[in-house]
Amino acid sequence: MTEPNCSSGSEGRGIDLPASVVAELALGGPVSPQSLQALVELALGEPVSPMALRTLIELSNGHRVLNGIDSGVWVCGSARTKPGTEEYELGVELGAALAAAGFAVYTGGGPGAMEAANKGAYENGGVSVGVGIVLPNEQQFNPYLTVKFLCEFFFTRKVLLTKKTKALVVAPGGNGSLDELYEVLTLVQTQTIDPQPIVLVGRKYWKDLDHFGRGTMLPSGKISPGDPDLIQVVDTVGEVMDLMPEHTVS
Repeated sequence: MTEPNCSSGSEGRGIDLPASVVAELALGGPVSPQSLQALVELALGEPVSPMALRTLIELSNGHRVLNGIDSGVWVCGSARTKPGTEEYELGVELGAALAAAGFAVYTGGGPGAMEAANKGAYENGGVSVGVGIVLPNEQQFNPYLTVKFLCEFFFTRKVLLTKKTKALVVAPGGNGSLDELYEVLTLVQTQTIDPQPIVLVGRKYWKDLDHFGRGTMLPSGKISPGDPDLIQVVDTVGEVMDLMPEHTVS
């Protein structure tokens, strides 16, 4: 039996949607994969690939889970940072300071530097968010989260984190931290997103990276004169907080 269609639209131009899809949209809750597929295929006028559908579902669900948590600071760093170390304790102090200032603390939700920032925020009554990623080693969420969302794709994870945060703080980290750093740096440099603080914590750790930008990339003409100054390198939580945007969550 064929499901009846309903017309939806304005200015005399409607889209025929299955009645079940219209009913689901009217409820205002999450849209099922089947309904989302129907909407996208109607809009495009052709079938949508499974990969595209999974991407849309992930972004849709992520925005729903994170809805309203907009004044965030994204803190990233190594998952290998050990509790009890100076780097870890500095991360806890940072998370606490951000929470006290009214910022939601966003991380990848894993262990190490991510856990440290989440712990500081969580234990001080702040909003502590983890946007995790499915990995072959089955990395688990840390226990200091008030909100969490698990992504299948790295690129959707970065879209969600970039959309919901107004500053990036990078603790000592490896390839993943560099990926996240240069994602945000490129978006700011190309004016794809609004300007925002990009802060590296640990002058000793990051000095060679900073020098590569100023001493190699800039003199060779590969970046513009103002580009190295898009990144600030600091040592203390106080210095980080001095660079944070003034607007915080209410």
